[in-house]
Amino acid sequence: MPRIDVRPFAGALCACALACTALAMPRPAAAADSTPAVAAVRDRWAVVNYDLPKPQRAAAFEALSRQAATARAAQPKDADALIWEGIVLSSFAGERGGLGALKLVKAAKADFEQAIRLDPAALDGSAYVSLAVLYHQVPGWPLGFGDDDKARGLFKRGLQASPDGIDANYFYGQYLLDKGDWKAAATALQKAIDAPPRPGRERADLGRRREAAALLAQARGKLAAR
Repeated sequence: MPRIDVRPFAGALCACALACTALAMPRPAAAADSTPAVAAVRDRWAVVNYDLPKPQRAAAFEALSRQAATARAAQPKDADALIWEGIVLSSFAGERGGLGALKLVKAAKADFEQAIRLDPAALDGSAYVSLAVLYHQVPGWPLGFGDDDKARGLFKRGLQASPDGIDANYFYGQYLLDKGDWKAAATALQKAIDAPPRPGRERADLGRRREAAALLAQARGKLAAR
């Protein structure tokens, strides 16, 4: 779902830097469950996404996409590896922009869909949320596959798996804000801020809470202006 963070593509396209999405939202035990190769991708993603200056991020995500592909190739039936490759590809797309980004988000979409087929509960349903972010942010036909109705359904599935998760609530709150549902967006974003910490994910949690606080301020501003 970038962050899995979402940034506009150049021209008419949009992309997720998903987190999905994003965009991932591992349960506390997930850090221990992931292979060392996948954990290395996860940790490097947080550094690139939150610590590197923007001019350096596209090249860093491109390099990380190769690392993620290696991790996924070593364990092709590992849903965690597929999810993190999808998140990295989405993030790279958001930084790259242009028509080339659409190829990246289509590959990310395929990763998330395969992860759901293999293990829909992986990383507390993170693939559902990451895929929802893509459906919300990518343009619809004929340019892309975007579909807000599908996005809402996928968000609901992700929230069923992780009702108190920081990423699930953050990205759903962002979706609701985009749809003009300020009150529901504020509720979801506050839940993201109040979400329990994820051991080993301190950098990602700090960055996500800052993003949630910024969007929450927007939602409250809209409510106050009524």
